[in-house]
Amino acid sequence: MNSEECAKSHHSKPTVILTGTAEKCAIGPSLGVVDIGNSENAYLFRVALPGVRNKCNIKCDIQREGRVRIEGVVTESDVLKNSSKGYEMKVQQLSPPGPFTVSFNLPGPVDPSLCSPRFRSDGILEVIVLKYRIPIVSAEGLPENWYNGSFPAP
Repeated sequence: MNSEECAKSHHSKPTVILTGTAEKCAIGPSLGVVDIGNSENAYLFRVALPGVRNKCNIKCDIQREGRVRIEGVVTESDVLKNSSKGYEMKVQQLSPPGPFTVSFNLPGPVDPSLCSPRFRSDGILEVIVLKYRIPIVSAEGLPENWYNGSFPAP
């Protein structure tokens, strides 16, 4: 990839693959909308998950190469389930109940063990994951730095 292609790829929208309920949601708040932020040491991504009521209904798998896969379930409203009256819902504004997956790639490799996920009350999954860095090795064979931190001299 030349520098022009690389520059274009950093400004293009990430390719996001939706399945299940996420794919069917065409009206209202979109399930699976992804925003990705980039800093010197980490990536931040936010995924819209309207209709997901509980963080236990979400599984987020992050691979070293930067591949992210989020699986979950949009549940029916408790108001409808506990009602003695029968309501027939025509889903227009919310994602229909059911399982979904959202998959996308971060711009570069990451360390999946160094991430900080948070499911916000507004239905946004927000995750910060540190970039994977290969340690720089000095002439003596000792690591010089890692994540902008220094190792003490022997």
